[in-house]
Amino acid sequence: MASTRSSCRSSVPDPDAPPQGNDVELQGERLLLRPALDSDADPLGEILSDPEVVPWWGPFNPDDAFDELETSWVIVVDGDVAGWLLYHEEDWWQYRSVSFDIVIAPRLQGQGYGREALRTAIRHFICRGHHRFTIDPAAGNARAIATYLAVGFKRVGVLRAYEQREDGEWRDGLLMDLLVDEFIDG
Repeated sequence: MASTRSSCRSSVPDPDAPPQGNDVELQGERLLLRPALDSDADPLGEILSDPEVVPWWGPFNPDDAFDELETSWVIVVDGDVAGWLLYHEEDWWQYRSVSFDIVIAPRLQGQGYGREALRTAIRHFICRGHHRFTIDPAAGNARAIATYLAVGFKRVGVLRAYEQREDGEWRDGLLMDLLVDEFIDG
């Protein structure tokens, strides 16, 4: 953890700094997190419509799918849209934290891009003074949960009947969090 904080421009975060995310690009080793644009709707729609993604993200509805572009990054690999990383930055000084949601194109799953994208974003938000991160996958999404555990997230508890599916059935979620000292950076 010390190496992550020491790589920040300033080791003392400005508690009055406004949220910052979508106006910056973040370079990982093999990927780029860049601001999401309206023109990303089609490639993101393809990812979100993929039969391997739909069970976890629900049916794709282009009318409301991209309401969160302003608080997200597109994950770019080799110049192509490879996924989407959404975040919510809580900047109130008593509760500074960040929550994430992420999707990787099925053709790139299992290659470490999800871990790399999360690590890149977490380093950025650590430099902004955040100490806690959360993510809440479906409780049955073993692949996602393994990815988050590899970054250092811990299981907090099951969110019972957390998400209603299109068929009306409720599905449990898993609340996971990561404290800055638990971050596995690499």
